[in-house]
Amino acid sequence: MAIFSVYVVNKAGGLIYQYDSYTPRAEAEKTFSFPLDIVLKAHDERILVSFGQRDGIRVGHAVLSINGVDLNGRCTADGKDVIEYLKDPVNYPVSIRFGRPRLSSNEKLMLASMFHSLFAIGSQLSPEVGSSGIEMLETDTFKLHCYQTLTGIKFIILADPRQTGIDSLLRKIYEIYSDFALKNPFYSLEMPIRCELFDQNLKLALEVVEKAGTFGPGS
Repeated sequence: MAIFSVYVVNKAGGLIYQYDSYTPRAEAEKTFSFPLDIVLKAHDERILVSFGQRDGIRVGHAVLSINGVDLNGRCTADGKDVIEYLKDPVNYPVSIRFGRPRLSSNEKLMLASMFHSLFAIGSQLSPEVGSSGIEMLETDTFKLHCYQTLTGIKFIILADPRQTGIDSLLRKIYEIYSDFALKNPFYSLEMPIRCELFDQNLKLALEVVEKAGTFGPGS
C-alpha cells in the first residue's frame, strides 16, 4: 500500500502545494550497444519512445535515467542533450531506464485547476442543497480523496485503493497546514506554501499512516 501524491488547492483553484511521495516503478531497463535500435523524440521537456517497441519498452514511455542517473528534463544530469548524447558511439554501451512520463509542473497546475472545476460541478449537480462536493474518485489503480475546509482550501490525496486511514490523514494535513503555514508570519494566504517545517511534518504524517493505517492518540 502507498500514498502517491498530496495536493493543496486554494479557493480560487490554484495549486499552492504538491508533493509526490511515491516513485513509479520503471517499466523496463536495458543496456544498448551502438547504434540505438529504438527511435526517441523530444516532447514537452521529455524524451519519449516514438518507434521500436520491444522487451517491455512501449511507444510513449519516457526515458527516466541514463546509466542509473535521473534525467533533468531533456538533458542528462551534467546538462548534455539526451538525443545528441545517444548519437555519440563513445557513450556506449549505455543503460537506459524507461517508464511512464512524469507529470510536469505545468501539468500539475492544470490538473489542480480542472479538479477545482469538477468539484464545483459536482456540488451543483447534487439534488440536495449544501452538497460537500467530490470527496472521493475511484479507479482500479488509485483513489483520489478530497477534503475541503470551511475556507475553501482543498486537501487532495492520491493513494493505493487498499490504503486505509486517509480521512484521518486529510485532517492531520489540515492541522499541519494550520500550525506551520497559517501561523508562519512570512506566509501569505492563498500563496504557494514554502515552509520547511510544513514539509517535514507532512512527510512524517505520510510515513505514519502508510505504516499504521491511522493516527494514534497524540499523533
